[in-house]
Amino acid sequence: MNRWYRRIRFKSVPRVFWAVLTMLLFLLLTVVFAGYKKNQEIVLEFGMFTGSNWDVANANSFVIIDQAIDRFEQEHPGVRIHYYSGVIKDDYSEWLSRKLLAGEEPDVFMVLSNDFNQFSSLGVMKNLDDLIRKDPDFDQEQYFSSAFRTGQYGGAQYALPYEVMPTLMFVNKTLLTREGIEMPDQDWTWEDLYEICQKVTKDTDGDGALDYFGIYNFDWMDAVCSNGGEIFKSDGSACYFTDDRIVESVKYIRQLNELNQGQKVVQEDFNGGRVAFMPLTFAEYRTYKTYPYKIRRYANFQWDCITMPAGNQGENLSQVDTLLMGISANTRKEKLAWEFLKLLTYDEKFQTDIFRYSQGASVLKAVTQSREMENILQEDMEKGDTVISGNLLGRVIEEGHIEPQFKRYEQALSLADSEINNILENEKSIDSSLKILQRTVNSYLQQ
Repeated sequence: MNRWYRRIRFKSVPRVFWAVLTMLLFLLLTVVFAGYKKNQEIVLEFGMFTGSNWDVANANSFVIIDQAIDRFEQEHPGVRIHYYSGVIKDDYSEWLSRKLLAGEEPDVFMVLSNDFNQFSSLGVMKNLDDLIRKDPDFDQEQYFSSAFRTGQYGGAQYALPYEVMPTLMFVNKTLLTREGIEMPDQDWTWEDLYEICQKVTKDTDGDGALDYFGIYNFDWMDAVCSNGGEIFKSDGSACYFTDDRIVESVKYIRQLNELNQGQKVVQEDFNGGRVAFMPLTFAEYRTYKTYPYKIRRYANFQWDCITMPAGNQGENLSQVDTLLMGISANTRKEKLAWEFLKLLTYDEKFQTDIFRYSQGASVLKAVTQSREMENILQEDMEKGDTVISGNLLGRVIEEGHIEPQFKRYEQALSLADSEINNILENEKSIDSSLKILQRTVNSYLQQ
């Protein structure tokens, strides 16, 4: 009995022992391998905000980004793109600034126009010149030059354009036809605009108040842009408010305002079909279901869009705004960050999706001027409506005016805008007031 027990004990126990040991080793290796694999995963942080950059409704803000992330992760096994959702545009600058102060900034991030100058001047964003120069698959000529230049600071490229926003002039075709006025062509002038505004500005019911107006929301900066003027020196060291192109522009706005006989033109006047012209951004054109679509149904007027009128010393130019993307100066994943940045800003598939899921225009010339772009826009139109041609849109973007890039630009412009509006509203002398303004702004810039 004892011998039998001992035989069982010495023969069977080692088998159990080795089975358990094997199982433990297997589990240990599994855990180690899983940990190793996890440690091998590379996470690329991406900073973005929710919604549209152009202050219009957008329920599809994540679509392009999510699809780009899926493709990038498939093409780069072991790499994961992480981003924070739910940060709205109004909170984005503060959110990103906190990340920067904490040293936790994303590897790649969207850059609002109001932040670009400051971030570039502080060294927060990586200089992309070397990456651009060394990449044989990258050709900056594929971009609209205006959009590409928006990402430059101090002669260096700090960001790439993701989405571009031109301004166009909307025309109430029905109102012009009723007055026997032909549609202006794409090379029209300030003189043409003024003459038309004179003809359509009327009191039709004889009550002593104007019922129809020439233009709404065309301001002095629009005029300066189309008159070949530059408000600031490119490096931000001086301003040019006494330049004759700027003086002429402000005087022209006063002339237009005087046609209204002291009445204030408001948005509802244009919505009601009582205004001939109004500048609108391309985003507003895209989302104008509260405008042309609704207006046509309820007010029964047809509309079209053309270039801005050229000033006496300028061309048919308008402001072009751009949403930029850049790379952190402190990233340790430079190559991956560059490839992801290119995917979003340079890949024709995702740039075409700008027209599908956003309200801006692609920064790539081939995409914006394509037939596919027009087909996409046509899907949003009612039967019989025509869309803006790719050639016109491309011209407006390529020739568009961009804001100068220097640190104090936003503050200096705000100071000037407030004072010039005050000059116009209070019938102050334009020449003498602009001289005073120039001294004031120059003093601020040179502090």
